[in-house]
Amino acid sequence: MASMRSIKRRRESVQSTQQITKAMKLVSTVKLQKARARVEANELYFEILYSTICSILAKTSSLDSKYLQKSESAGKAVLVMSSNRGLAGGYNSNIVKLVEREGFDKDTTLIYALGRKGLEGLQRKGYKIHKDYSDIINDPLYDDCMLLTKELLKEFEAGNIGEIYVAYTDFKNTVVHDPVMRKLLPVEKDDFKALDTGESAEDQKLLMNYGMETEMQLPNNFGVAMPGGKTPEERVLNLIIPKYMTNIIYGAFLESIASENAARMQAMDSATENADDMISSLSLQYNRARQSSITQELTEIIAGAEALQ
Repeated sequence: MASMRSIKRRRESVQSTQQITKAMKLVSTVKLQKARARVEANELYFEILYSTICSILAKTSSLDSKYLQKSESAGKAVLVMSSNRGLAGGYNSNIVKLVEREGFDKDTTLIYALGRKGLEGLQRKGYKIHKDYSDIINDPLYDDCMLLTKELLKEFEAGNIGEIYVAYTDFKNTVVHDPVMRKLLPVEKDDFKALDTGESAEDQKLLMNYGMETEMQLPNNFGVAMPGGKTPEERVLNLIIPKYMTNIIYGAFLESIASENAARMQAMDSATENADDMISSLSLQYNRARQSSITQELTEIIAGAEALQ
């Protein structure tokens, strides 16, 4: 049996660790509340962009847009969003497993790392880290997403990459946060479906098409090629898709941050509970060792007293 001194030291060490885990849980809780507020604030803008693209794709059978055309390039770009710190349960490892499970070719896939933990995990798996933007994940701004989108679009238009994906963790609630792989480019019509707003299918269609009809049904404009060989729908689509893509990246940042803090809060809560169990077990061991020591001392005193008689 371990000595009373070693048991006491270990118990004090666990108690000190428990104080740290409690503090980290409180910090993660506060950060989670702020992240959830930012996610909710971004939802309305995303829904408007999404509905606009749905309306354009639904009303036109054929469009000539650079964002709808598949490039012959076999290269793919994947934005991988993780965290810069650990102690978040399986949050980071799940993202690495997601990328690996998708079966991307390690030789032709370019990884844009947004978080050092994901970068380190993918490097160990043999993936090429094209660029490291880990500093952005600490406090993502919409301007950062715009610059990143411009860079990706430049590479896409140049034919250096044929497809663009983003891997992030979708925040459902405090307990559920799932890793998701989402395709950004090229845009496919099947990827866009009308949002469920509670309205009937006919009402949703009318609402979705109302704004575009009133703008496009101008004399000599609707369905007529504009200067440069572009119809109004194509011009609108070419303008709105970069904004949509920027918003998807920004929303993925917000979802990832909320998921990270939720995962860390859960991990620290579990660690605190485990520390309670360890402290109880060590206290029991300490009391048993102390009782054994007292019993031994009493036995020695009695044996000594009997020897003197």
